[in-house]
Amino acid sequence: MPLPLILGIGAAIVGVKGVSSGISGAAKMKDANDTMNHLKRRDEKNRARLEEQQNATNHDMDKLGRFELEICGSFQEFSDIFEKIKNRPQFKEYSKNGVNIPQYDGEKIREVSVGASVLIGGLGGAALGTAGGFAATGAATAAVMALGTASTGTAIASLSGAAATNATLAALGGGALAAGGGGIALGTTVLGAATLGVGLLVGGMIFNAVGSDISEKADEARAQVDRAERQIDKICNYCQDLSSIAIKYYDSLSRVNRRYIEHLARLREIVINNGRVDYRNDFTNADRLVLENTEKLVRILLKMCKVKLVMPANNEEDVNTINYSEIEKQIDGAAILLGDIG
Repeated sequence: MPLPLILGIGAAIVGVKGVSSGISGAAKMKDANDTMNHLKRRDEKNRARLEEQQNATNHDMDKLGRFELEICGSFQEFSDIFEKIKNRPQFKEYSKNGVNIPQYDGEKIREVSVGASVLIGGLGGAALGTAGGFAATGAATAAVMALGTASTGTAIASLSGAAATNATLAALGGGALAAGGGGIALGTTVLGAATLGVGLLVGGMIFNAVGSDISEKADEARAQVDRAERQIDKICNYCQDLSSIAIKYYDSLSRVNRRYIEHLARLREIVINNGRVDYRNDFTNADRLVLENTEKLVRILLKMCKVKLVMPANNEEDVNTINYSEIEKQIDGAAILLGDIG
């Protein structure tokens, strides 16, 4: 066979091999790019789901936190009326059917009331999750802390608006226990241009090598998105559970607070409107029962507003713990007390 023909056949074989390799590489590149685009859409969907759930949970926790602060702030009126009553008895600790409520402490009630009013003043325009942070740590505890001293040495109570709220959050640890799930690393990886933007390189075997390389990158991206999705699922489940318990606790507080408002109105009628201020000489048996029950309701509300809904995680890789046992205990105790008051 003439040499030129042999060389021509050899060149043709090499050319066919290069074309075949190029086709294989192009197929790998297309599959990898399709995979990358799918992963990007999946990651964006997961992130949107996470943001939506966190916002919903922050809304539920904010509603509870603000309500608790409003309840604590309302104690000021009861305290003022209570102090007008002369010869009033010393109300003892309430203990019945496993429910224990500490003895009435007028000074503590005033502190909580003033501190709550300070914090409420700072909630206007506050970031989503701020009031929820107070519910997570115990609104009554935050209210008392609002009368403390900021890191600058300035008394928090002397601050106003957002400054007081932020100082209290800082004293509580920066509000890290807010409903968004603080205490857990999201661990999500952005699928950047370096991973998704590998260009087409023309040239047979070289093109095939690039196709193999981007296939490996696609596999790596899939593993990253899988890990991120597991973390996001974990956080979303936590947030859903926190929302559910926050709504349940809000409902329980609402029932007790409605009864408290009714009794406070009766007590106001007795002392302020009718001028009966001497417990021993002016109060009827019905009046005395109103005072006793109102005082009990204040104490149970205060105890409920002290509950920490969230316990911090031990490390950043774990979700926080919802304080189910204490929450359920207070809900049950509130129901028992309302039944006892009748």
